[in-house]
Amino acid sequence: MRSDPRSLLAAHGLRPKKSFGQNFLLNREILDDIAQIAIPDPTAATTVLEFGAGTGALTEVLLERKASVIAVERDRDLLPLLASTFAAAIDDGSLRLVEDDAATFPIADTFAGCTGARVLAGNLPYQITGRLIERAVHTASSLDRAVFLVQKEVGERLAAAPDSDDYGALSVFTQAAFAVRVRRIVGPGNFHPPPAVVSAVVELIPHATPRAIETERFRAVVKAAFAQRRKTLRNAWRALGTGDTVAVAAEKSGISLDVRGETLAVEDFARMAAALDG
Repeated sequence: MRSDPRSLLAAHGLRPKKSFGQNFLLNREILDDIAQIAIPDPTAATTVLEFGAGTGALTEVLLERKASVIAVERDRDLLPLLASTFAAAIDDGSLRLVEDDAATFPIADTFAGCTGARVLAGNLPYQITGRLIERAVHTASSLDRAVFLVQKEVGERLAAAPDSDDYGALSVFTQAAFAVRVRRIVGPGNFHPPPAVVSAVVELIPHATPRAIETERFRAVVKAAFAQRRKTLRNAWRALGTGDTVAVAAEKSGISLDVRGETLAVEDFARMAAALDG
């Protein structure tokens, strides 16, 4: 690495900002793993949109794998550090630094003119992980893959199978758009400062055909099913319509109202939403 994130921060008179959820990954082996998952073939043209460049630890290994990187960082204090560290890559056009917020940055528009593989990557701040995963889901058709470092519990929920404790609305919405794999567990000691949680590297590969289209009705069906996990669907789905309406839609969908929502697969929710829409 060009420099340990701790040394870079100290050299620029900076410290991690708790308000930004900054925990900088230090372990080069893990950084290499993330880059290899994001860019399986370094000989293929690849554009990586990196959320939260930080001190550039992941940016560096992405560039080493010959990616064209668009690094988004909202902490303006880190931009001079990044600009000086990666001056050569900025000059040759392989890196573009952008001061912006990942929660609102235009993903689809950014990838619209790109050729080759389109990859979303980043060490996601824990407090906005849900919002960024949701943004990835809504722009899945613009991606070839996404690779994120997230809290371990979040990774387990993203990848959870039906009828398991970790399976919930987040699992359904994410798996409707992506095939999800937890690729690696990362302990707190690999970060500066060490977070209070264990992390996980997750890989999201868009389905060639989405397992479900996230319509307003689909969202309502899923959210109601998991709002009170102990309830059967007969009770959980009462707010979706009259008893007869829900019963007829469930019968058409091949779903028993006497089971809980956690037993249903993505396609079950999609059929129920379609049946309710007539």
